[in-house]
Amino acid sequence: MPGRWRVLTPLPRPSDRLRVFTVYVTAPPDAAETIARTVVEERLAACVNRLDCRSTYRWEGEVHADEAEEVLLAKTTAERLPALTDRIEELHPYEVPCVETFAADEATDPFAEWVADSVAERSAE
Repeated sequence: MPGRWRVLTPLPRPSDRLRVFTVYVTAPPDAAETIARTVVEERLAACVNRLDCRSTYRWEGEVHADEAEEVLLAKTTAERLPALTDRIEELHPYEVPCVETFAADEATDPFAEWVADSVAERSAE
């Protein structure tokens, strides 16, 4: 049918300064609170969304199910990404934490600017 489908045009690719990355992490609730607060306080992430989840996984040859975990979605810039992932690994209680990075190539400019400003290093506050 003519007119039924429309072509979506991607947003222009942002500059590296405005590129937003989302770091996906799973953690037990007590550690999730500490990780989220610490990385925002240290300006490594602009914000961290926390979502309840249950995980099923294989560990040391056995299948396990955790009823209480949280997914953390931490927003940062390309410049702060290495420091953020390093800090998450330092704070995380798991031997092999889930830390995955996704580039948000189509974040809106106002959001990307807010993220960049929120994680910019400051001399003194």
